Amino acid sequence: MATTGYSAVAQADSALSAATAKSVLGVVAPAQFGVSLQGWQVAFNGVTASAVPVLIEVCRATFATNGPGTNSTSATVQQDRGRAITAGFTAAYSWTTEPTVLTVLESFLMTPNAGAIVYDYPLEREPDCDVSNGFVLRLTAPATVSCRATLKFGRC
Repeated sequence: MATTGYSAVAQADSALSAATAKSVLGVVAPAQFGVSLQGWQVAFNGVTASAVPVLIEVCRATFATNGPGTNSTSATVQQDRGRAITAGFTAAYSWTTEPTVLTVLESFLMTPNAGAIVYDYPLEREPDCDVSNGFVLRLTAPATVSCRATLKFGRC
């Protein structure tokens, strides 16, 4: 079945400060429909083989405060597949103040030594959210390192 799919890409590195959680990329749905998170990517620019792993959290977000575009840099939502329609999604990256309310859906550690992960959710197992809510990738690094991120999503 053909579906419409979208992505948001952080257009610059997000600098992670030691032991400080940072939302590096997020997307929020408009009031007409929710968002289905179909996949995500994170890559680091670390060069130290002995670097301590970074905590990566995939979070559902209500954006009660600090939604995309507030205390963050707006990201362009692009349509990757499907019939051209006006989507209404809003995305941003590199928050300076954390958005709320965040609910952690997944949590794991990964090396920042040039580490990269690309994850696609299995069909019919994608997390989704209510209208006017969305998702955030939040990272916490024990030492300073930078990253780039991408979100893949659709309407639900």
